[in-house]
Amino acid sequence: MELSFGLILNIVIAIYLFVDAKKRDKSSFFWAILGLIFGPIVLGIYFIQTGRKGIGWLIIVLALIWFILAIVLGILAGILGLLF
Repeated sequence: MELSFGLILNIVIAIYLFVDAKKRDKSSFFWAILGLIFGPIVLGIYFIQTGRKGIGWLIIVLALIWFILAIVLGILAGILGLLF
């Protein structure tokens, strides 16, 4: 059974959010579940919510660029697949 990089990344983010949210008296299960589902975007929002705005905004911007790039490349691959 092979796990994808994205799933492993989301699991690591969820574990980090669970542990850190407990330290900061936040809802640890809530943040962990959101982190498992949405990954880096939720990590950025969590950092902003906990006062680490610089790194939070950086993570959100990089994640959005990555998602947009993946969508554009997916569309291009689909178009090229239809042409050839």
